[in-house]
Amino acid sequence: MATNVASIEIDKQRVSESLRNALANMESAGQELVLDFSSVNRIDAGALSALAELAGAAEGKGVTVALSGVGMELYRVLKLTRLAPRFSYVD
Repeated sequence: MATNVASIEIDKQRVSESLRNALANMESAGQELVLDFSSVNRIDAGALSALAELAGAAEGKGVTVALSGVGMELYRVLKLTRLAPRFSYVD
């Protein structure tokens, strides 16, 4: 059985907006949503809030969210805010 996967590149200038767009389009994402953070070096509180909201919505809809291109600093922030375990990670 094939898995539907949607991939979204996160814009480093508009992280919160990119995440809110991903949340709004989650219905069409299929079973897995991959968020590409390769251009993102820093994340602010608004983006963390949007990421937490997206994680909650995905869990409620049975959508798996994977993060790709997450650097060490960004992962450290996700771990400190206890968001890291809510996602899977891909290269």
